[in-house]
Amino acid sequence: MALDRRSFITLVVGGAAGTLFTPVPWKLTDDVSIWTQNWPWIPRLEYGELYSVKSTCKLCPSGCGLEIKTVAGRPITVSGDPDHPLSQGGICPLGACSVQLLYSPSRVKGPMKKTGEDRFESISWDEAREILADKLTAASNMAMVSGDENGTINELLAGFVAESGSNDFYLMPGDYQACSQAWKGIMNGQGQVGYDIENSDYVLMLGADVLSSWGTIVRNQKAYGAKNGKYVYAGPVQTGSGAVADKWIPVKPGCEDALALGIAYHLMREGRGVFLGSEFNAVRRNIESNYDPAKVSEATGVSPDSIRDTAMELLKASNPVVICGSEIAQGSGPMSWAAGLLVNLLLDNINKPGGMLALPEAPKVVDAAPDLEEIYSRDFVRFMENIENGQNIPDVIMVYEANPVYSLPQAEKTGEAFEKIPFKVSFSTFMDETAKMCDLILPNPHYLERLDDSYTPFGSGKVVYSAARPVIDPVVDAKETADFILELARELNIDLGYASFERLLQAKASALGGNWRNISRGQVLTSDESVYQAELALSRSIGQASPSKEDGQYPLYVAPLAKMRIGNDKIAIPPFATVTIKESELSSKGFYVQMNSTTAFKYNLKQDQMITLSSEAGSCKALVNIAETVMDDVVTILTGFGHTAWDDFSKCKGDNAYKLLKVENEQTTDVPVWNRTRVSIA
Repeated sequence: MALDRRSFITLVVGGAAGTLFTPVPWKLTDDVSIWTQNWPWIPRLEYGELYSVKSTCKLCPSGCGLEIKTVAGRPITVSGDPDHPLSQGGICPLGACSVQLLYSPSRVKGPMKKTGEDRFESISWDEAREILADKLTAASNMAMVSGDENGTINELLAGFVAESGSNDFYLMPGDYQACSQAWKGIMNGQGQVGYDIENSDYVLMLGADVLSSWGTIVRNQKAYGAKNGKYVYAGPVQTGSGAVADKWIPVKPGCEDALALGIAYHLMREGRGVFLGSEFNAVRRNIESNYDPAKVSEATGVSPDSIRDTAMELLKASNPVVICGSEIAQGSGPMSWAAGLLVNLLLDNINKPGGMLALPEAPKVVDAAPDLEEIYSRDFVRFMENIENGQNIPDVIMVYEANPVYSLPQAEKTGEAFEKIPFKVSFSTFMDETAKMCDLILPNPHYLERLDDSYTPFGSGKVVYSAARPVIDPVVDAKETADFILELARELNIDLGYASFERLLQAKASALGGNWRNISRGQVLTSDESVYQAELALSRSIGQASPSKEDGQYPLYVAPLAKMRIGNDKIAIPPFATVTIKESELSSKGFYVQMNSTTAFKYNLKQDQMITLSSEAGSCKALVNIAETVMDDVVTILTGFGHTAWDDFSKCKGDNAYKLLKVENEQTTDVPVWNRTRVSIA
């Protein structure tokens, strides 16, 4: 029978009417609603009194103050604490997902030991302690790495390692470490470097993505919002900072130090720096010989006029400050930092309003722990390189709230090196890539379930000390790592001086002039104190930035970029943050790398084309996204994708950018750096 117009209209209208009157679609809609509300990791609705509890976020190093709303003793939402100087009522995308991460399906449910590849069995905490005590007793050497940059727990862990007869306690690498090595090791500075951006009228960001993923992120954004001056970003990609800055200066990856020395050249020509001691003339001669405008322009891709204009703008500003670093807050070396610090010295802004600050470090309260400067001098990337080469392999390694198998450069080689260590222990809240490889997994509580603290995150403009406090009992069988280590120490006849972690935190608060009872209830200790620089000196090696090397086999630079909504070095993509991922960042076919149209045309590439990026370290597949926010001959790649552990919200989404990052040694210092990796495209 033919389908004429009348029959068609009858069919459509009848079908619509049938849909309206049949219960099937409404039942399906109801089922979908019920299904989406019954995902196992979604907290159930509770009825009861509404309370607000103050705490400190430990998901990243920024140390933001939080207000956690609880109902019937259960956290339901998190917002920024308006009274905390590092949050001022704001919160980052990662912190906003804190409650969801509390119930994440990737949480480690209890202590486990490995029984085979990717197979674990649950054990008791007593059995776990006995297993680890036996392994440490039999071990001739051991090591530990921490992913916490600013917590007192590092003193406890470092003290335990030292009392066990080892010097191998490390922190995960970051700009804070390279800065300390430059400030203290090269310039004989004292204290911890910070930046008073609130009172600066000219902020020059050399590589550091200050307004998006670097340092005290929310506080930086609040300072920018007040907009007391001009913001200039110099880097290979128009990052979050570059997008909102008054000016973006495209610079080849890893060449921000050469730009800094080019700026120093002009400042010295204007008479700046004569007060900087006996080595100043040697540094000046070196810079005048090697970093004149033409040479710096060739090395960095920045025009001579732009270099001079930036230097003159800094000179004209009343309270300028220069913040150097790397886009992902790791990978730069001490000499790169020394170049940026030198510009601040030439501007004579140390410990002045709107300038660079030297903040006092926290007093040590665990006698057995090495000094912070000594810990910062130890390089975990070099340690893993040695293991890869079969040297100094420890019998036992313990990993606290860190994921080195995923987030160290040359990630595949790191994984191979990690596998060589006979016995591996993870103190992780989540089942990450490193935990999956460990023989013993001892879950640390989520920061909403444990006591913790944060002292003056790197980049802060003042001393800030605040506490994280438990607002709920652990929803899994987790135990505070600090208290477990104290129990383990007692079993091994090691005296660390404290019966519990809370007693240790009380001692820290007292040493800082505060009261732990008040601090644990939300009080924030702050101070505008700075450290006088009595013996600041220049090293003639400062004027020696690492040269940019051309490479025919790998003609393009890769510029890694971090975005907090996609996670960070130790937290994968939060489930609720998946909706923020853009179509130009991830698709069902893979993740995207970004290049401009000139680079795409040069290599005959089209939008959405699948390519393979290869470096000396590794390779990954990606799709092409063409955007003019990247300089010529540079490919931008997002970190945070490519997880092989965690949960379905993070696994098998794109590839791991850290696989590409090649480690080389910085000229002069011989310190591992990975901020100027080159790649090829196929």
